[in-house]
Amino acid sequence: MPKAFWIGAHMTIKDQDKLMAYATEATAAIEAHGGRFLARGGRVASLEGFDQSRCVVTEFPSFEAAVECYNSDAYKVAHAKLDGGVDRDIFVVEALE
Repeated sequence: MPKAFWIGAHMTIKDQDKLMAYATEATAAIEAHGGRFLARGGRVASLEGFDQSRCVVTEFPSFEAAVECYNSDAYKVAHAKLDGGVDRDIFVVEALE
């Protein structure tokens, strides 16, 4: 079964405190579903398309694990802490085998 990557992109951070409150709880939810951060808040160079202020790449053991994490009760609690503090696109892409 191929791995999957949960990508957070096109981020506009409106409230850093809300982002940090979210990140604390989201990390636990993500790790509980086998997620592992590969990139999180490092330097970003937008070469085409939208400018990125922040990008997060999280590896999961499968596409299903990533989607289950997003839909989990623990992640929903974390997500609620964003409360409009960040605009972003979140998507999951399945890796090649």
